[in-house]
Amino acid sequence: MDRKKELKEKYKQMKPEMGVYGFRSLATGQLFLGCSADIKSKINRDKFQLGAGMLPNKKLQEEWNAYGEAQFEISAIEVLEYDKDETRTDYTEDLKELLACVQEARPGAELL
Repeated sequence: MDRKKELKEKYKQMKPEMGVYGFRSLATGQLFLGCSADIKSKINRDKFQLGAGMLPNKKLQEEWNAYGEAQFEISAIEVLEYDKDETRTDYTEDLKELLACVQEARPGAELL
């Protein structure tokens, strides 16, 4: 029972990587940007939606359908660090600002 409690506490302390991520088409060079408080989970969700043909961004969906997953580089572009203040949990505004900065630095990048 103690082990289960310990694992549960460890899980609560985990902090997923948050920030801006991108899908870059190797075939066309087009970059599609998104941001999330949990980059890994959001990328997995986007890939699932792409595979099912249900991603809201039609341009990315079309390129994915045309070239396939192997022709995309998917990665975290900018990681947002957590504050030292452990009580802070909402990073929504920080993520939006970071996404705007990354988009400005990469003309032609499209938002997911």
